[in-house]
Amino acid sequence: MNIDNLKSQMRKGMLEFCVLLLLRNGDAYASQIIASMKDAHLIVMEGTLYPLLTRLKNDGLLAYRWEESPSGPPRKYYSLTPLGFQFLEQLKSSWDEISHTVNHILAPDSFSSSSQSSSESAIEVLPPPIEINEVIPTQE
Repeated sequence: MNIDNLKSQMRKGMLEFCVLLLLRNGDAYASQIIASMKDAHLIVMEGTLYPLLTRLKNDGLLAYRWEESPSGPPRKYYSLTPLGFQFLEQLKSSWDEISHTVNHILAPDSFSSSSQSSSESAIEVLPPPIEINEVIPTQE
């Protein structure tokens, strides 16, 4: 496997998380999402983004509305649903744990040994993966 293929796989894996992160700050249409990703040095093609947005909408994580545009056809603005915000928080928590684990492996001396017993591996303390179709109970 070459490094470019691995980089591509890693970026695809992070794309859903990044889209949800961008939308937590407010509604956006696809071209804005692509531009924001480009500003963050993550190049996303329309052919990749549109199917992802459709899947996230079908999973109940996103909603959309049409809005007239002064410079062309109407635009479809995407927004996070309450379920989308909950799912994003779970993804963020998982990201924090994974990031901590990788950083610990990269620089083990910078982490205290008290944060984890020697009999526990960092991978074992991660929660089970979250399925996107899993129903997340709402808090009332």
